[in-house]
Amino acid sequence: MPEERCAADGAARQLASAGEVHGKVLLGDWLDLAPRLGPASVDFLYADPPFNTGGVRTDRAGAFADRFGSTAGYIAWLGDRLRGTLPALRPSALLLVHVDWRTSHRVRVLLDELLGADRFVNHLVWSYGLGGSSPRRFARKHDDLLLYCLEPERYWFSPPMVPATSRRMAGRQKKATDVLRIPSINNMAGERTGYPTQKPLALLELLVRACCPPGGLVLDPCCGSGTALVAAARHGRRWLGIDSSASAVALARRRVAEATPDADGPSPGQ
Repeated sequence: MPEERCAADGAARQLASAGEVHGKVLLGDWLDLAPRLGPASVDFLYADPPFNTGGVRTDRAGAFADRFGSTAGYIAWLGDRLRGTLPALRPSALLLVHVDWRTSHRVRVLLDELLGADRFVNHLVWSYGLGGSSPRRFARKHDDLLLYCLEPERYWFSPPMVPATSRRMAGRQKKATDVLRIPSINNMAGERTGYPTQKPLALLELLVRACCPPGGLVLDPCCGSGTALVAAARHGRRWLGIDSSASAVALARRRVAEATPDADGPSPGQ
């Protein structure tokens, strides 16, 4: 639409003129805006792209097309955007791509090719429990989160702590494993915004605290309802969001403004 194209052009000009931009939610295509990001400025790239379901994801607060024609088309789409973002990552950065059973096997191969297999850090499993099941297969109740680094000896990581479940360690904390058991957002949850595929704040808070140093920059180039940005703001990290949907951008801006009342004001150093 002309209005969205105008807004996207404005976002590109803002990135081009402001150097290291943060504290913003920009309307535009990840591919168009990635080359304009400040070089070596991002500490944690959290990418939660469409999952290639073949349909339209819709809810009361928005909708987006999730069709790429084929898995190969999807991988090409994602690869172009990841490749264009790599110059913006610091040597100590971590990169996480959030996908599911449809494409996780192909996305891991893509990341091996882009970064090198020795840059693999973790294949995290987000186990959430809710959703339907089928009499023809095991119930699909998890997403795949593929975590990679740029420099194996330099990346920043702080092991997250979670409540211990064994009787021996009752009441104590332990380091999280690569299976993250965090409930998805149910229909009655207070944090539910009505935007399709919204992820729980508890999941993003765990990831942001683990993968981005305090004061570091979190980039979410498919930010949707803005949960990763809210998590970053709540935990002393800088943030930058991008989405091609005007409704998503408006929602993310509102949510992060509520989390940080001065979010619409000038960012430090700007």
